[in-house]
Amino acid sequence: GKAYCLFLNFIGEPKKYDPSFKGPIHNRSCTDIICCILFLIGITAYIVVGFVAWTHGDPRKVIYPTDSRGQFCGQHGTPNAKKPFLFYFNIMKCASPLVLLEFQCPTTQICVKKCPDKFMTLLNSYKTAEDREYYQQFCKPEADFSKGPVVVLKNKDCPAVITPSRPLTQRCIPAFQKKKGVLTVGNATTFDDGERGQTNVTKLLEGAKKANVVLEARQIAMKIFEDYTVSWYWILLGLVIAMVVSLIFIVLLRFLAGIMVWVMIVLVIVVLGYGIFHCYMEYVDLKGEPGSDVSLKELGFQTDLQVYLHLKQTWLGFMIILCFIEVIIIVLLIFLRKRIFLAIALIKEASRAIGHVMSSLVYPLVTFVLLVLCIAYWAVTEPFLSTSGEAVYKVFDNEMMCNYTGKTCDVQTFNTSNILKQCPDAQCLFAFYGGETYYHKYLIFFQFYNVFIFFWISNFVIALGQVTLAGAFASYYWAFKKPGDMPTFPIFSSLGRALSRYHTGSLAFGSLILSIVQVIRVLLEYLDHRLKAAQNKFAKFLLTCLKCCFWCLEKFIKFLNRNAYIMIAVYGKNFCTSAKDAFFLLMRNIIRVAVLDKVTDFLFFMGKLLIVGSVGIFAFFFFSHRIERIQDTAPSLNYYWVPILTVVVGSYLIAHGFFSVYGMCVDTLFLCFCEDLERNDGSPERPYYMSPELHDILLKPDPESSKTTEIQE
Repeated sequence: GKAYCLFLNFIGEPKKYDPSFKGPIHNRSCTDIICCILFLIGITAYIVVGFVAWTHGDPRKVIYPTDSRGQFCGQHGTPNAKKPFLFYFNIMKCASPLVLLEFQCPTTQICVKKCPDKFMTLLNSYKTAEDREYYQQFCKPEADFSKGPVVVLKNKDCPAVITPSRPLTQRCIPAFQKKKGVLTVGNATTFDDGERGQTNVTKLLEGAKKANVVLEARQIAMKIFEDYTVSWYWILLGLVIAMVVSLIFIVLLRFLAGIMVWVMIVLVIVVLGYGIFHCYMEYVDLKGEPGSDVSLKELGFQTDLQVYLHLKQTWLGFMIILCFIEVIIIVLLIFLRKRIFLAIALIKEASRAIGHVMSSLVYPLVTFVLLVLCIAYWAVTEPFLSTSGEAVYKVFDNEMMCNYTGKTCDVQTFNTSNILKQCPDAQCLFAFYGGETYYHKYLIFFQFYNVFIFFWISNFVIALGQVTLAGAFASYYWAFKKPGDMPTFPIFSSLGRALSRYHTGSLAFGSLILSIVQVIRVLLEYLDHRLKAAQNKFAKFLLTCLKCCFWCLEKFIKFLNRNAYIMIAVYGKNFCTSAKDAFFLLMRNIIRVAVLDKVTDFLFFMGKLLIVGSVGIFAFFFFSHRIERIQDTAPSLNYYWVPILTVVVGSYLIAHGFFSVYGMCVDTLFLCFCEDLERNDGSPERPYYMSPELHDILLKPDPESSKTTEIQE
């Protein structure tokens, strides 16, 4: 008894009848003005940060390799315009721990026209003029061969030896081969290093592996980029098909809601069933194939993902996952069959509302365009920020005995400095891009701000879409005579109230809270990535708990914000008051929230799953050349999963955009329905605003659980 009374006191009193209440309040005032001002200041600062980044940044620092003097290789308008490849004087030094500490090999690097294609030592190059001329292209421009090989080596103007190499992402890497299981370079297993005599080629491999830390990833990125260049128009066609299918589905849902929901349920089960059948057939076909019995653990990570499709274990895993999803959906349908009828009634009402506010189907395009602008501005600003540093040179000594190792140096005065007297083998090499100015010292904060404000603006755009749609659909629900009592342009009226006149601050407040949580989640993911190699199990456990907690918090805030925006659209109060009223209203109708509102979410998810699955299956058969009639039409790709994955993700986003209108409509109508029950009793003096169809379905007693679903008077 006491606990129940405390709960009733906590969730507040139901809304009282108000004869003056006729839906979305027209007499409003500005809300959360401080947040509005902060948001405008934040956007202004974002523009300033972008301008400063574009002034100082240079994305070429990421695209082109850089020599030891900080000059680009192969960039037009530079001294190295005709020298596109980076050459390491001694790639074996790349096996040094300094590579991991400084992300730079402690050896001289120069830009060259082509990579060497044969073994040769500096000493041997002096035998003929032709060899000397060939060797000189791999030396510093100031190298003077007339001084003899000893002086040239002492001045570190030339490498002691060159080895057959080939370009890999514009870097000269030793041309390794395997002959009868033996590692060779240029058909040789050893080579003269020009200093200590014969050296095994495995020493080259150790250095090449360290120098190759990011090269393989870049190579994969280039292949993916190539796939996009030859398949982009087919990807666009797939996305257009997804858009047309989504639009047709939504239009049919408008007129045939009940039939379409059941057709959707059946088709989802059929599509998943076909997926299970296809995985089984692939699994059977691979029986007896050589190498198909290799386990995923034995194979490890492979950059060519198509390799996994030749393993039985891969298709068995896909089949198990699809079977699990199929069983879960069937079980949910069995237990929720009666709730589905109620959800269909709500969807039918949403269809009628959308029929009176047809412009709501176009509004997701506005949100999409605004989000694209946000992403584009962030995507352009981020590389400029990341490359806005100046060239920083540091002292490198491969022996690790020099006290100056890792300290900054001036490449112009290094040869006359005291450093060489104490560390004869030290070199002043380009390390990275940075700087000592105020801007460069706090560059990390500008990058953090770039991420934070991106989340804030993106969440604001989404919030603007939600409150605009909520205001339009609320004007439909609270119109006693539909559509006579509705505004002429409900979407524009709602958008005007939300953005240009009253509630920019409230939207900024809600999106700010969500953005803070999202940024914390990003930081936790970053820490988790940095601590992957750590052995502290308690730290890993604590980090996992924090990630789980903030994931739950983000989901809760999104749910609360969504309903708060509905209350803002209806009543025009500030964010905190609206969030409190929405939360307590939902708590007073917690049973309906659990069994009705969430069932509609489940049905909409199945609709998105159907569209994505249908388009995804078509994309799979097309890009994998499995449709005989159009095999020659499909492009030849390095990784056919690249366009397939792009089409699947894009199709989901498109379907989500269309279904989000229905989702927002259902949530708005549901919240208005709950409040309508509290304010009115259906009598002539206090009539319900809900439609007769919604009244007949939602207020019909449930014989199995009347205590939980009947009206709570």
